[in-house]
Amino acid sequence: MTSPQVICAGEMLFDRLSNQPGKPLEQVESWTDYPGGAPANTACALVKLGIPTAFIGCIGQDQPGDILVELLKDVGVDGTGVQRHGTAPTRIVYVVRDASGDRSFAGFGDIDTTEFADTRLQADHLPTELFKEAKFLVLGTLELAYPESKAAINQAVKLAQQHQVSIFIDVNWRPVFWNDANTAIEIIQDMIQQADFLKLTDEEGEFLFGTADPKAIAQRLDKVKGVLVTAGERGCAYYLGGNEGKLPAFYVAVQDTTGAGDGFTGGIIYQLCHRDWSSLSDPTVAKDIVTYASAVGALTTLKPGAIAAQPTLAEVEAFLSS
Repeated sequence: MTSPQVICAGEMLFDRLSNQPGKPLEQVESWTDYPGGAPANTACALVKLGIPTAFIGCIGQDQPGDILVELLKDVGVDGTGVQRHGTAPTRIVYVVRDASGDRSFAGFGDIDTTEFADTRLQADHLPTELFKEAKFLVLGTLELAYPESKAAINQAVKLAQQHQVSIFIDVNWRPVFWNDANTAIEIIQDMIQQADFLKLTDEEGEFLFGTADPKAIAQRLDKVKGVLVTAGERGCAYYLGGNEGKLPAFYVAVQDTTGAGDGFTGGIIYQLCHRDWSSLSDPTVAKDIVTYASAVGALTTLKPGAIAAQPTLAEVEAFLSS
């Protein structure tokens, strides 16, 4: 297998998606399980775009976990960094949708958030060889909520820095994963300082920085080369290579927004893997990179589920040329 250019570290889980859009949790009559978890979604998106990618995370030694491991194998994601836990279950997240398809997270059923396998990721079992040829380490922030997985993510950051691997952080703020929001802000802001590239929603920008302006956010970070602020159907603002801009979202017939942001992340990283970073100072290049990522995100909304809906390289190119 080709050495991964990208490593995605964090959670892989099942999104248990409501089959009745517009109904609250207690009125939902049936559900469908879809593989998900932002880092795993991004890993799969990148492989579908032709970028060799590895996933690092801990999954339960159970039937749902077996399905997820098999999925990674089927898609072509390097699973060297997958750990299995013998007793902690694979995480399942309940997701309800409004009438327009936008989703919100509705908890974990009867299991406490601290009891799932992803929280048990072990720092001393990370495969260091993955970092030797990689260009990017992609992280969310959910696993920073738990002591063991936080230590593992911090170790992954150290390995990335030792091997000159760039760090891309997608904030992915989910209060339901955290016991204390104030502690979360402190921990997340500390991690964000390690980012070479940062992606966050406009709401996350306001929450963490008091602004959704990407240039203002970049000026508060020591080493960041790019900040991308997404706003769903309202598009994306960016500060990339010193260039500021805003792009509207592509108009598509949205079925389900789950994983759209992860598709966007995959599109950005695909572009960064194929370009000399000095070209980011060209405003046309910066705009093209974000346009491409927006197309990947838009195409991901056309079908339910985060991974199954992800486009291939040919589909993205056909969409952009249409």
